[in-house]
Amino acid sequence: MQDRSSSSLSRRNFIRLSGMTGAALTIGYFMPAIGQGKPAILSGTQAAAAGIDLTAWVQIDTNGQVTIFSHRAEMGQGAYQSIPQIVAEELEVDLTKIKVAFAKGHPSKYGSQITGGSSTVRGSFKALLNAGATARELLIAAAAANWQVVASECYASEGMVYHRPSGKKAPYGELVEKAATLTPPLQVPLKARKAYKYIGKPVPRLDNPDKINGKAVFGIDFTLPGMKYAVVERSPRFHGKIKSVNDKKARAVKGVIDVIQVEMPVFSGTRHGIAVIADNTWAALKARKLLEIEWEDSGIERVSTELLYQRMQEDLAKPGLTQKALGDPLRFFDKAEKKLELVYETPYQSHSAMEPLNCTAYYTEEKIQVWGPIQGPDWIQSDLATRFNIAPEKVEVSMTFLGGGFGRKAFTDYPAEAVLISKAIKAPVQVLWTREDDMTQGPFRPGVVYGCKAVLQGDQVNALEVKLSGQNMDHQWAPNPDKLDYNRSTTEGWLEPFFESIPNYRFADLPTESPVPVMWWRSVYSSTNSFAFESFWDEMAIAAGKDPLAFRKAHIGSDHERYHKLIDKLKEVTGWDKRSKGYGVAFAECFGSIIGEVVQVSRKGDKGISIDKVTVVIDCGWYVNPTIIQQQVEGSVIMALGAATVHATNFKDGKAVETNFHQYKLPRLPETPEIEVVIMENEEKAGGVGEPSLPPLAPALCNAIFDLTGKRIRKLPFSLTNLPDV
Repeated sequence: MQDRSSSSLSRRNFIRLSGMTGAALTIGYFMPAIGQGKPAILSGTQAAAAGIDLTAWVQIDTNGQVTIFSHRAEMGQGAYQSIPQIVAEELEVDLTKIKVAFAKGHPSKYGSQITGGSSTVRGSFKALLNAGATARELLIAAAAANWQVVASECYASEGMVYHRPSGKKAPYGELVEKAATLTPPLQVPLKARKAYKYIGKPVPRLDNPDKINGKAVFGIDFTLPGMKYAVVERSPRFHGKIKSVNDKKARAVKGVIDVIQVEMPVFSGTRHGIAVIADNTWAALKARKLLEIEWEDSGIERVSTELLYQRMQEDLAKPGLTQKALGDPLRFFDKAEKKLELVYETPYQSHSAMEPLNCTAYYTEEKIQVWGPIQGPDWIQSDLATRFNIAPEKVEVSMTFLGGGFGRKAFTDYPAEAVLISKAIKAPVQVLWTREDDMTQGPFRPGVVYGCKAVLQGDQVNALEVKLSGQNMDHQWAPNPDKLDYNRSTTEGWLEPFFESIPNYRFADLPTESPVPVMWWRSVYSSTNSFAFESFWDEMAIAAGKDPLAFRKAHIGSDHERYHKLIDKLKEVTGWDKRSKGYGVAFAECFGSIIGEVVQVSRKGDKGISIDKVTVVIDCGWYVNPTIIQQQVEGSVIMALGAATVHATNFKDGKAVETNFHQYKLPRLPETPEIEVVIMENEEKAGGVGEPSLPPLAPALCNAIFDLTGKRIRKLPFSLTNLPDV
């Protein structure tokens, strides 16, 4: 357990101890107001003189200790490693001698801090490179000034500055006070990729040792002096209210301090519950079971899985809201000789991170403080400032490590609930969610039904229509949403060059009405879209009498060399042209990266299937650490495998059915296939890594099963041990 004094570096102390006092060198970005200029690199001394609140990236103290602020959350995806690895490269320091501190949430100081959309590296790597290089050049300039030599005769390496002609050297710690008085150069030289020592190399992760020895502080580990513990009994039906409560037995449990009603904001609505506050978690959980609550939910639709999918299926008959279109595909369908019309179905899913939701909050009249596993500290700061009518600078949001997030921990509901309870009891409180709370309350990944139609002319797609029937996440934010506002993610996951090769197409959204709260889930709509897109591409290829991979390649123009290289690499590493039965392929393009996957399957028993190997070729452009990429790809594949073949969230009588892992089962080690990861080498812009490899797995798997058995699977999840009769 760890208290707040050592869990993260206080930003106030960071600035006080940094170059603003001359005791160290601080290099960071000044983020001007939107529309008022570009970000500029400043030293701490410059910022202090100008009265500027600096976004601090790099600090070097007089002992030579380098501290780097990580402005993004670490939830297993590797930000805690990749950010210092980028800075260390240009700063010329030993990566193992760098300390990392989580930055507090503040969008005007740090820009976007949301850890989502696979955006950490691709959104900030240039700024990080420049920050490290600027600090390096200032230290070289300081050494040159001390030695009264020309700076071009000096160079930096391993935390030291050297003078080539004389052999003089000085550690960074001896130079920081002088460097802090110098003006950072407007432009700094950056290394060519071939000169990198750390970037592009499989460097061990900095967070591994503390996670192994138990020193790493996750949200559930965090403590404060005088902190209380709370659990909340929430309506089992979404949007239910409290009609009556008898808390006499709960209050009698030893350690219970209070029982109060709490209202938690969820999108534009409110979730009601009864909070039990106690001296310890066990007392709170024990007392919660003794609550006698009557819920008012008579006006709430008691949906079931069957009802939801019937509604989505029926909606496919409607024209829908067009998101993207070219030509007039509808006029070709009636008279077409060779056409396909198929439906694909994907399930609702729980996020089910290994660390359930939790948050610690302390509300006072002067400020609001929040600590926990938070994916978007800037979002939380903004939300709490608005909700509690307090200035943003009086809201401090501190990140801990996250035991998985997948989008759920970017939401604002659970921190707001913790602050509300702290305000009510006038004390710091940690609100804990059990696994059952986490799985049944949502929000969930939305289930979707896709209607796909195509007209083939020879071996080319002449007309295409894809309809997405499912809940539109954006419609939940307003009490009365614009129902004509289409889902802007209808084409997410689709390979961009395909648009150029199809003369007539239309992608449309059919927003489904449902009380079930839904939100982004790893890879967002790509996780469901790609199953329909890439399954349909396979079926179109077979109908055209073409090899599935060659058919896709034929619909990508020759000027798109990057895509062709990826396809050729996938063919090469899988031996595609010499393959036997049981191979399936699929692609996805999302979050700035392009992914190709091949799944190999074989028979296991009469109706079972064994997944023998998954090969993933990823083109994420400029990248930092191949080991992290491999880890993220493997995690994405396994998560996608679970969503395709093992688990789903179902609803009955207006409630979520699956409450824990005995029902919502996860893939086990014996069920995990061999996974080969191949990274494309090029100088393209940095793309995402944590999410893009998830979408192609399900369609590649189902395409492989068809290749082996002749059975098409168009509905997820399905059983590998007992294939459905399709």
